[in-house]
Amino acid sequence: MMSSDLYEEVRLYRSARERESYDNLADLYAVINSVQCLEKAYIKDSVTAKEYTGACSKLLVQYRQAFKQVQSADTPDIEAFMSKYRFSCPVAMERIREDRPITIKDDKGNTSKCIADIVSLFITIIDKLRLEIKSMDELQPDLRELYDTMNRLTLVPSSFEGRAKVNEWLTTMSAMAASDELNETQVRQLIFDLESSYNAFNKLLHES
Repeated sequence: MMSSDLYEEVRLYRSARERESYDNLADLYAVINSVQCLEKAYIKDSVTAKEYTGACSKLLVQYRQAFKQVQSADTPDIEAFMSKYRFSCPVAMERIREDRPITIKDDKGNTSKCIADIVSLFITIIDKLRLEIKSMDELQPDLRELYDTMNRLTLVPSSFEGRAKVNEWLTTMSAMAASDELNETQVRQLIFDLESSYNAFNKLLHES
């Protein structure tokens, strides 16, 4: 007859502290595996670039927090963790090392050009607005280029308010027809937001 001990649950932990440690390891494993799956989905064109960028950015933030919970003398870096637990996710590791979605390009030494382009675009859009050019199809392309260029410039932090403001206006314009125009209130607000963002960008450059 088989012993009843064989049916007892096997516990990996003996204390609340050990349980938390295993939970943290599981969280990190899950995040890395999610990055791997997302990268493969993007390669197969199963998700749009916009969906991928948002999900990947969020996962990379979660990864940084999860790794902090397991970092120790035995696992000083993510390579040590992967080796210790024989975990292989090469595509995810590449994304983690670059610390940005593949859709967001690094400036790769083109910092000066990116800065010049950003300054030029701020001035161009503000000038257009002051000349009463306010149709969506005349403003949106420059705003989109401004947003994309700020994303490429590595010295612009993810928390930079100017980038968030430009993105809000892009969202507003996405609901407009090409021939639609901003009203007077919107024009004044957009000029104010751009001038504030431009001043914040110049301040960022001086502090860098």
